[in-house]
Amino acid sequence: MAKYIFVTGGVVSGLGKGITAASLGRLLKARGLKVAAQKMDPYINVDPGTMSPFQHGEVYVTEDGAETDLDLGHYERFIDEDLNKYSNLTTGKVYWNVLNKERRGEYLGSTVQVIPHITNEIKDFVYNVASKTDADIVITEIGGTIGDIESQPFLEAARQISLEVGRDNSLFIHVTLVPYLSGSDEHKSKPTQHSVKELQGMGISPDIIVLRCDEPLEESIFDKISLFCNVKRDCVIENITLPTLYEAPLMLEKSDLSAVVCRELGIYAPHCRMEEWEEMVKRIKSRSKHVDIGLVGKYVALHDAYLSVAEALRHAGYCYDSHIDIHWLDSEEITEDTADEMLGGLDGIIVPGGFGNRGTEGMILAAKYAREHSVPYFGICLGMQIAVIEFARDAAGMADAHSGEFDPESTHKVIDFMPGQSDEIDKGGTLRLGAYPCVISPGTLMERCYGTTAISERHRHRYEFNNDYRDALTGAGLVLSGLSPDGNLVETVELPDHPFFIGVQYHPEFKSRPNKAHPLFKGFIEASLKNRKLHKKDEERISLCAVL
Repeated sequence: MAKYIFVTGGVVSGLGKGITAASLGRLLKARGLKVAAQKMDPYINVDPGTMSPFQHGEVYVTEDGAETDLDLGHYERFIDEDLNKYSNLTTGKVYWNVLNKERRGEYLGSTVQVIPHITNEIKDFVYNVASKTDADIVITEIGGTIGDIESQPFLEAARQISLEVGRDNSLFIHVTLVPYLSGSDEHKSKPTQHSVKELQGMGISPDIIVLRCDEPLEESIFDKISLFCNVKRDCVIENITLPTLYEAPLMLEKSDLSAVVCRELGIYAPHCRMEEWEEMVKRIKSRSKHVDIGLVGKYVALHDAYLSVAEALRHAGYCYDSHIDIHWLDSEEITEDTADEMLGGLDGIIVPGGFGNRGTEGMILAAKYAREHSVPYFGICLGMQIAVIEFARDAAGMADAHSGEFDPESTHKVIDFMPGQSDEIDKGGTLRLGAYPCVISPGTLMERCYGTTAISERHRHRYEFNNDYRDALTGAGLVLSGLSPDGNLVETVELPDHPFFIGVQYHPEFKSRPNKAHPLFKGFIEASLKNRKLHKKDEERISLCAVL
């Protein structure tokens, strides 16, 4: 029988509940346990797929094609287990399912209410994760902050699950903020006490309290919270802000978090083996090189919009003893007049995914700059389409080449709908989503990066490479280095006479891990470091430091 851990947050939002849940998942996996993770989001959208990246950050896509919250990216990167459609549930999806069941008559004429119908739907979702994954432990993060009206049905469902499976098989972890008042030079525990009181008013008593803070806490804080919140002293865990995200599991384990969790749940598991993770963190903290990467996008005002891309770049940097200095470049600001200034000092250029016409001309200029100046270029999803458009315009002589998404009147829609598709469909859940196979051509840069000719990667897009232009573009020098198994869909393109110029229709960033960097990101960073060395930028950095 699976055991269930619920992670809640109090006092303020943005405390890192997701990192706490992901870190715990890593620690329990290191004890030999099979862990599954999921996130409950209280917003009424059915899923994040149609939400603005400026509001929500990136949409994380699972192997089975679910569009989910970015916290699931943390879960996969830390725990290194593929999640699925049962790993993210929103209020909108709950009500959507319940109302559809009501319309089909599945409730047999009952009055549909929050309790039991809404809470039952939530409980079924939690139980499904356990049954579908055969996990020993299911970690469920409940979004929002205790006291928010939107989260109440999820908390009630969690309370009922605890009652149904028994307290020996369920555990509540509450993450709260312990603020520091400089005027009195002390940390204050009262916000945590009030947050726990609010949670207890909903019938839930936390078993473990995790305290978010920027500086080490005094022992008196632990004693006070243990006493007034009615938890064991060793169940009050410190969670200090860290310079490196991946230090979090090691920091929490110093307080014996996984041992405490196993004790409270009656689990007898082997010792936590984190040697590989510790070695990885040592490498992260001892990096000596730097590489400047320009991330060209339309959502750069919110870095979380490209969270998995940024993390995948850093993972590759860990492999090459390098700090990745990301330059967040708004594509709308890149023009013919500004391109040299904005792109000239970069070691590599990456153009990630996105939707809509805004900022695409700046991306096209970035791809042109990279191609003409032999700067490593990595185009992901939209970034691949941008590379194809630029090549068609400037190398194949199709001056008005564009995507059917951006210019339906273009006479050369090198990117377009596939036959049978149209724009007369709903925007939500109608993209090409999830994992699809790809066959790589032998002898290409793609094959050198992957070391194989058969791969599977996750997709999230609607438009494709237009097959009507295959001959014209390959004749001009573009290499179609990856195709779908039936040869119908172009998955990857590259340029042969370039240090690194690759565009992929899929999202490789979703499969990168801190201790297992994605091969394309490794290839991109390796090429960028070579480009940096070619221009002797590290010597310039050393000389500048000496002057300063």
